Amino acid sequence: MASKQKRKLEDLSVDEFLLSGFDADGDDSDEEEVVQQNGKRKNTASSEEISKKKGKASEHKEQLARLQAKDPEFYQFLKDNDQQLLNFDDTDSSEEDEEEEKYHTLPSELEEARSDEEEQESAAKQKKSESIPVTEKMIAEWKAALRAEPSQRLFREVTQAFKGAVATTKGDSAEQCRYAVSDSAVFNALVLFCIRDIPVALQRILDLKSLEKEDQKKLILPSSSKRWQKNMLDIKMYLSGLIQLLSSLTQSTVIAAVLRHIHQMVPYYLCLTKQCRILLKHLVKQWSTGEETVRVLAFLSISKVCRHKQDAYLTTILKQMYIAYVQNCKFTSPNSLPLISFMQRTLTEMYAMDSQVSYQHGFIYIRQLAIHLRNAMTMKKKETYQSVYNWQYVHCLGLWCRVLSTLHPSEVLEPLIYPLCQVILGCIKLVPIARYYPLRLHCVRALTLLSASTGTFVPVLPFLLEILQQEDFNKKPGRMSVKPINFDVILKLSKANLQEKAFKDGLIEQIYDLMLEYFNTQACTIGFPELALPTIIQLKAFLKECKVANYCKQIRQLLEKVQENCNHVTSRRQRAAFGVADSVAVAAWEQRAREEGTPLTKYYSQWKKLREKEIQMEISGKERMMDLNLPEINRKMVAEKKKDKKEFKGLFESDSDDDGADPVLKIKEKAGQGGSEEDDDELEDLSDLSGDDDDDDDAGDEDGEEDSDDDEKPSGSKGKGPKKLSNVNLQEIAEGDEDIVEDLELSDQD
Repeated sequence: MASKQKRKLEDLSVDEFLLSGFDADGDDSDEEEVVQQNGKRKNTASSEEISKKKGKASEHKEQLARLQAKDPEFYQFLKDNDQQLLNFDDTDSSEEDEEEEKYHTLPSELEEARSDEEEQESAAKQKKSESIPVTEKMIAEWKAALRAEPSQRLFREVTQAFKGAVATTKGDSAEQCRYAVSDSAVFNALVLFCIRDIPVALQRILDLKSLEKEDQKKLILPSSSKRWQKNMLDIKMYLSGLIQLLSSLTQSTVIAAVLRHIHQMVPYYLCLTKQCRILLKHLVKQWSTGEETVRVLAFLSISKVCRHKQDAYLTTILKQMYIAYVQNCKFTSPNSLPLISFMQRTLTEMYAMDSQVSYQHGFIYIRQLAIHLRNAMTMKKKETYQSVYNWQYVHCLGLWCRVLSTLHPSEVLEPLIYPLCQVILGCIKLVPIARYYPLRLHCVRALTLLSASTGTFVPVLPFLLEILQQEDFNKKPGRMSVKPINFDVILKLSKANLQEKAFKDGLIEQIYDLMLEYFNTQACTIGFPELALPTIIQLKAFLKECKVANYCKQIRQLLEKVQENCNHVTSRRQRAAFGVADSVAVAAWEQRAREEGTPLTKYYSQWKKLREKEIQMEISGKERMMDLNLPEINRKMVAEKKKDKKEFKGLFESDSDDDGADPVLKIKEKAGQGGSEEDDDELEDLSDLSGDDDDDDDAGDEDGEEDSDDDEKPSGSKGKGPKKLSNVNLQEIAEGDEDIVEDLELSDQD
């Protein structure tokens, strides 16, 4: 380094300056190594011992002195620019240095080594992270420009802003967007602007109207446009944002607006397979869990996708919809029953798109139901019984009965009728006890629907007549019930329900409805008299045994209608000129009978209208007997009772509870009043059923008078114990005062 020509410090660059300094240190180290190699190890060892004894400050001082001798220019540079480096305190000792070396001190902050490129990238990210806030003025400008002349660049700006708005609903701060939406008013304005103007703008950008003119019948996919590739990324971003927005919304009105927009954008989803599959999952969720309007709109979009892409999506969507149906019919109530019925009808419409796919699904799921039933019949455990006797199982049976009934006639699905009937009959026979009568009625209703629609004879009547034989309708109910039992939303009755009067009332009504419905399906068949004969015999036997007038009235009315229809069919058969073996003539005869009508079918049509009105009233929360003007019991308030007690105080003071010879008058205390109040509460609970029989009304009135007497007796004395009277006082009380006759105004009730 000494041999080289030295340059001034002003002429050196930073890199050259650093290199020159390190080279000098390197030369010193090289010289020291040469000295060690020449055999001067003793001197080096002694110098190391001396350096250990010296402190770090003194060593640094010596290094600076050597630097001044070797490179005076660099030393002068340090002296001019860094005085603190040269002027430091060298009073440290080797002992302090040794103590410091023993312990390692951690730095307060860890520093990461970064290159210049990494620093530049971090600075660029910070610039990108600064999103542009969206304002209502910007939305108004975009709206005007998009309506005037839409372009690819403008559509990209709108999609970026929409992406930023949707990111706020997600709450994901990691994803950086070009635009940021922080105000709720701006968010609503932007979403409303996209829903209204994006479909029309995309049609103009992709020039789809010219393609629609060429073929108006078929659905024109946007991918057939020449401009699709240029705009595909922006459209994909917008469609993904719509799905994310749909998944984050909770208000039904907003969800309905977004679903209407998605229904318009279905052709664009059909061009993007991944986005379409994700959309279908969210649509199935809304179809099975949303409100009525949301469910309908979601189903319309699902149906539109499957109609145009059956091969790609129908099998998958049918499986998803069936699973969602099973999951959401676990509990049944008057409010959820219409929604379950809606899912059955719409799912049936989806199965109608392809009978081959429907047969595969029907075979698998009906077989699954049969396996559950077989396990319950063989194992006979509580768990296996519960796997069959639940709402999901019953609603699945009802669904497949509806599917096979609606899609009939179908040669592909017809083989599924017999196994389904066998599964339902096995479900009825599994636990044939009174507590499961509601489940039996549900199964009978499903079989009646299947038999009427497919023309298949199913022996349903024996299961209804068995109820009339097993249940003792003459037995008085153990308890009274205020509300009737709704058999449509229950599967199992409790032991308390079996003792109620409403149980037998509802059971007779259900048997009447189901028998009438089944006879209506067979009313026009040529063998109706033979079909109805066993039922007529058992109904007559029931009328002989039953002593309850209300039950006999309904069964007798049903019996009369069935006998009238039998006579009508018999008279028509006598005029027939063909034999029983002529199936074509029999079918023509039955068709004419349906067109002309029978007494039973005419009565059933009128009864059905009235029954539907009653069901609508039940669904809307109204009582079934609201049109009847039943008498109401208006009970007096506590304050009014106290006034009456003050008015008639002393009227019944001379009455005694016991007629025996005990000359002690027993006076009730306040504690005894609680029993009478409880009696009043019990009577109040039974007051709603007082309109059934006149005798009950009279008994209730008498009980009410007795309770009022009990209430009025303790008014003479308050909280005092029994008091003994002398014989003189007892004689005076026995003689009493003179009777005073007054004119009392009595009401009609008295």
